[in-house]
Amino acid sequence: MDLYMLLPTISTSFIVISAILVAIGWVLIIQGKRDAHKKVMISGAIAALLFFIIYVSRTAFVGNTSWGGSDELKVYYQTFLIFHITLATVAAVFGITTLVLAFKEKFSKHRKWGRVTATIWFVTAITGVAVYVLLYVLYPGGHTAPVWEVIMGA
Repeated sequence: MDLYMLLPTISTSFIVISAILVAIGWVLIIQGKRDAHKKVMISGAIAALLFFIIYVSRTAFVGNTSWGGSDELKVYYQTFLIFHITLATVAAVFGITTLVLAFKEKFSKHRKWGRVTATIWFVTAITGVAVYVLLYVLYPGGHTAPVWEVIMGA
């Protein structure tokens, strides 16, 4: 497995781990286990942050993978990818807001935001795995230049 495949596999794994931890955290709070809920949710946030760090690093230094499927499917993939990216951005903003509300002990608002945030996060994780499968399993594509090379004109 080369660097082009390894980093996306690791980053996608962190998203899956994050979603699993959020699901566990949800169950824990329903059971009234606040301390365990807090620890698991912070771990889920850390897993999401690790995904983001790996993703941004890969984009900057290695590059993203271009679509390897047919031209007929490309427009559907791009539409799906735009949906995923938009959803992931919304999920990140909601996630940060939900965490801030918890740390400020505004639990009534945290509870309301948390339900929505977790639901969006689950869909984001599923669509993220779908993007991974499309790009690296079903339709392996070519590699683009790292962002820093594009910027520097290398």
